[in-house]
Amino acid sequence: MAADRSVPGLIVKIGDYPLHHGGVGAIRSLGRLGVPMYAITEDRWTPAALSRYLQRCFVWPTTGTERPEELVAGLLRIGRRIGRPTVLVPTDEEAAVLIAEHADALAGPFLFPPVEPALPRRLASKQGLYELCTEHGVPAPATLFPASYEEIEKYASEAAFPVVAKNREAFERRRHPAVHGTTRIGGPRELLDLARGWGPAPGVILQEYLPREEAEDWIVHAYFDADSTPLAMFTGVKVRSWPPHAGMTANAYVVDNPELAAMAAQFIKQIGFCGIIDLDWRFDRRDGQYKLLDFNPRMGAQFRLFENEAGIDVVRALHLDLTGRAVPEAEQLTGRRFVVENIDLPALAAYRRSGYTTPHAPARASGTELAWVARDDMKPFFTMLARFVRPGMRHLWQLWRSRRRAAVAAAG
Repeated sequence: MAADRSVPGLIVKIGDYPLHHGGVGAIRSLGRLGVPMYAITEDRWTPAALSRYLQRCFVWPTTGTERPEELVAGLLRIGRRIGRPTVLVPTDEEAAVLIAEHADALAGPFLFPPVEPALPRRLASKQGLYELCTEHGVPAPATLFPASYEEIEKYASEAAFPVVAKNREAFERRRHPAVHGTTRIGGPRELLDLARGWGPAPGVILQEYLPREEAEDWIVHAYFDADSTPLAMFTGVKVRSWPPHAGMTANAYVVDNPELAAMAAQFIKQIGFCGIIDLDWRFDRRDGQYKLLDFNPRMGAQFRLFENEAGIDVVRALHLDLTGRAVPEAEQLTGRRFVVENIDLPALAAYRRSGYTTPHAPARASGTELAWVARDDMKPFFTMLARFVRPGMRHLWQLWRSRRRAAVAAAG
């Protein structure tokens, strides 16, 4: 494919998460086509900052709690330093929402899909997504949005347990999260104990639990143009995640699923979204329905799982479309596998203990894409390893010292 090498790409991230393999994957994907790549990083020693395909990193530590005006001003400063129109590649909801809601201010130095300004925030919200699913007939787990402790008490007396608690708004994980990630709650007493700490206006949702023994986790990644037409569409099955069954993808396969692709495309057309999407679905074998759990209005960290026979992934489709180039159509590379090295090992151990398997996962991969290791770009892997291992080694050292002191004290 002939990418426009005169138009750079900028990886936009808001918040402190330096070990992000998705950003590294996007830098490599476009960089291998000769596209000049830039990235916002926490410091100069993140894996992304050391990729051979990165022309320059802009060190800008953020927390996700900054005022939008401050973030927009920072992006505009970076745009002036790059000095030419640049395709924005957001890697988190905060960045995707910021770009959409401040499109007028960012449109000069940057290129991005012309999505309706309020839509990404609504899709990133668990409540907003559920309301859109209900409006358009898309199956989703039964969900309650409690407004008070009394409402939770009533729910606890009637609900079938276990249930799942999640933060209502995606951004709350960086501010004052009521729960940390997806939290499984086993019974009424446990729910009421937790709810006492959620305050008078609980910022959570309570959702039907889909038992893993009766469900399969599916993912859809795609890129939609300004008319909400899919220019690249991919489906796959998640084999392992970390934390188990509720976290980020650790191991996944490309599996053809025309029914799910059609459902996703119809939903996107109905709501009028354009840009990259990363959708999490759970197939409930009890009623034979695919239920939409999460809608990420940006590239997913595991997007490099998916590529078609023409070499297109969603990030390449984004850059080609926004620079006026045709996006080649081709079949997805079925059977391809994606592995996130630093989290798949503990995930594998956890899944083996539980005995859980994914029926639709191929017995053998047709090819494997590693999140970190790449023969032509090894520095991100070694940097990840150093930053990933160091906290664990420090913890073990502190644990050894405390036990040694305890042993000495006991002996004395």
